[in-house]
Amino acid sequence: MEIKGINIAALPDVTQAKVAVIGLGYVGLPLAVEFSAKYQTVGFDISTKRIEELRQGKDRTGEVADLSVARELNFTNSLDELRDCNVYIVTVPTPIDDNHQPDLTPLLAASDTVGRVIGTGDVVIYESTVYPGATEDDCVPVIEKNSGLRFNSDFFVGYSPERINPGDKARPLTKIVKVTSGSNEETAEFVDALYRSIITAGTYRASSIKVAEAAKVIENTQRDVNIALINELSMVFARLGIDTSEVIDAAATKWNFMKLKPGLVGGHCIGVDPYYLLHRSARAGHIPDIIRLSREINDGMPREAARRLIRSMIEKDIRISRAKVLILGATFKENCPDVRNTKVFDLAAALREWGVEPVIADPHADPDEIIEEYGVALSEPDGQAGYEAVVLAVMHDEYTRDGGAALKSLAKPGGIFFDMKAAFAKQDSDLRL
Repeated sequence: MEIKGINIAALPDVTQAKVAVIGLGYVGLPLAVEFSAKYQTVGFDISTKRIEELRQGKDRTGEVADLSVARELNFTNSLDELRDCNVYIVTVPTPIDDNHQPDLTPLLAASDTVGRVIGTGDVVIYESTVYPGATEDDCVPVIEKNSGLRFNSDFFVGYSPERINPGDKARPLTKIVKVTSGSNEETAEFVDALYRSIITAGTYRASSIKVAEAAKVIENTQRDVNIALINELSMVFARLGIDTSEVIDAAATKWNFMKLKPGLVGGHCIGVDPYYLLHRSARAGHIPDIIRLSREINDGMPREAARRLIRSMIEKDIRISRAKVLILGATFKENCPDVRNTKVFDLAAALREWGVEPVIADPHADPDEIIEEYGVALSEPDGQAGYEAVVLAVMHDEYTRDGGAALKSLAKPGGIFFDMKAAFAKQDSDLRL
């Protein structure tokens, strides 16, 4: 094709797609497995350990129960094995730094990798959550620089935001509608057709890459804002001596009330994505106060939970200094091994400031990963340890199946059972958020 004297490379035929998925975590691995059922697929990750585990059929994320179904999927950390591909899908993390600013290091490194192997006519699709404009303004120039190819004439770009919900077996990848977009009309159709071939729930084609990027980042920003309201209400009701869960249950009898619970807001999405929008909005000259304040409220919940527990201990005349407090759960959500941005360790740190000695247990988290990421060793609950308090921080099935009395029994007589998740009836606990 030639447009105004510029030769435009031909896109590959969708049926002849050779897919490379770059980044094999919670998002990339399920995607690579699904694509491998229809296309020649390579799964790439820079972690030698991760590649070795996957080759042995082990998925530490728990997202793919049986890797043997992906017989045609080739796991590698070798760039040479990417060169025959014509579609590159980037699914790397997009974290924030210590100052809550977007950290695009993994994303730009993945773009650098693509730039080293991409060929004329190839398509790059980003799934990582970013602020509007990051794909075209930040990632594309890296590919151009490393490849010597021209954007939208030699290679093409799409954006299809990930919608993986870690640990959710009822809504796997194929059962969630996929938003798609492309850098021009032909690319948008190619990207949409590619995902339509594996997503049974269907696709939604956005009008531009920026629209698709913005749609993704507000999905989690909206939830963050809504949860912040409930968290702030729980602070109000706690000071009024009213049980927040009872208020929510009563309000939820109205058809249009959004039923959410107060709690810690961690994970790689809700607790991170709003900062990307805040960053981009500030660059555009506007500070979105509701989003900013919601982040402050939710980030402050570990300290608020610690304060409530300490106050309850004081009221019951329980010693604070060197008190042993068992925290049940370390991951950011129930029945899932994901510990990214979990706020449980912020809760433990807040308790230590009071002189408390927290002990953390979790049946799903990888103990080695916890030590590496947070410098804390996990423990097993011990009914003979004499805990002054027991805190249910994460509703793993292992902790909820036997009822609140079983958890209460882990505390010494007169101790406190803090049901942070309101998993049980009010009378089954001493304290709830």
